[in-house]
Amino acid sequence: MISQILHTPDGVRDIYGDELVLKNEIINKVYDTFHLNGFKDIETPTFEFFDVFSKDIGTIPSKELYKFFDKEGNTLVLRPDFTPSVARALAKYFKEEKGPLKFCYKGNTFINTSEYQGKLKETTQIGVEMVNENSIYADAQMICLVIDTLLAAGLEEFVVSIGDTEFFKGLCSEANITEEIELNLREYISSKNFYMMKEYLASNDINSDIIDQFGYFSKTYLEIEDLKNLKNLVKNKNAVKALDRLLLLKDILSKKGYDKYIAFDLSMLSKYHYYTGIIFKAYTYGVGDAIIKGGRYDNLLEKFGKSASAIGFVVLADELLTSIMRTGHRNVELKKKVLITFKEDYLKADAKALELRKSGIIADVIKEPSMNKDEFESYVEKGGYSEVITI
Repeated sequence: MISQILHTPDGVRDIYGDELVLKNEIINKVYDTFHLNGFKDIETPTFEFFDVFSKDIGTIPSKELYKFFDKEGNTLVLRPDFTPSVARALAKYFKEEKGPLKFCYKGNTFINTSEYQGKLKETTQIGVEMVNENSIYADAQMICLVIDTLLAAGLEEFVVSIGDTEFFKGLCSEANITEEIELNLREYISSKNFYMMKEYLASNDINSDIIDQFGYFSKTYLEIEDLKNLKNLVKNKNAVKALDRLLLLKDILSKKGYDKYIAFDLSMLSKYHYYTGIIFKAYTYGVGDAIIKGGRYDNLLEKFGKSASAIGFVVLADELLTSIMRTGHRNVELKKKVLITFKEDYLKADAKALELRKSGIIADVIKEPSMNKDEFESYVEKGGYSEVITI
């Protein structure tokens, strides 16, 4: 029984020591970057009413939610995603506000999925949301903030892949595709199964010209010429508008000098169906999944009673931590740690510790332990102490 309760359930883990110190330092670096860009703090509850994350909102499937009941019989949910929670709060407290709203947050999310073995079910997210701003410049500002955030966290090599969900929706509309076919296409495209995508389109009697346009989803990184060529092929106005927005975004980011950090990928489709336009993910070495996910969601706040455009993103702190630990690219330095031991003179040891702490050094004071030499050396190594002072 004791052995069993020492273990954590699948999908959650303990984190401690220098790893946790580094994680908190990374979170602070990211949050400082958000604050410097004018974002203000907001905190929403860890659990909400089920309807905040319902199918109508466009968040994850109900079966992947952690659900429970309160004493009144209401169905409650541990938040799987911050965006609907923040959207609800902003719609409640800033319903009549017309000017741009910029908020940032941090906390844990919970998704009950076994989709990937070893994938965490509880993760830490740090995010930003900008409301009441629908211009291309807001899109550009968010992409720039993604890049600035990763640089501040210590990463040097990464790519921000950018797409637009309206291009996919535009092609589906042009081909008069049903909702069922659209959902299946999303599955094929998201899993990069482009052969089945084409076969499926052909089996549903979709025009060959439109199938050729869907073929551009198979190109992971589109060049500007690809976007321009595709613009000459498509007929749907929304699809053309999406391509124009990507081309303009590219121009803005190029003038900013951020070319080397960005790429375009039209196959980027999120399982969150509330996204309405620009969508993006950031990738780097050392992890197999995105470290930042975000996009535009101009219809989500309307679900909570406020008609407003919005765009935002979340930094997946655990994935970012893994990458920084594996690649060694860290823009945060762990403080020097000194261990002070004493036999009887605690006050002298404590005075020495206070002196070191004033210089920004971590000073730990312990009574001389009853260990042999090997045990003590192991204790010092595991504790991350760079020096031992004996009083």
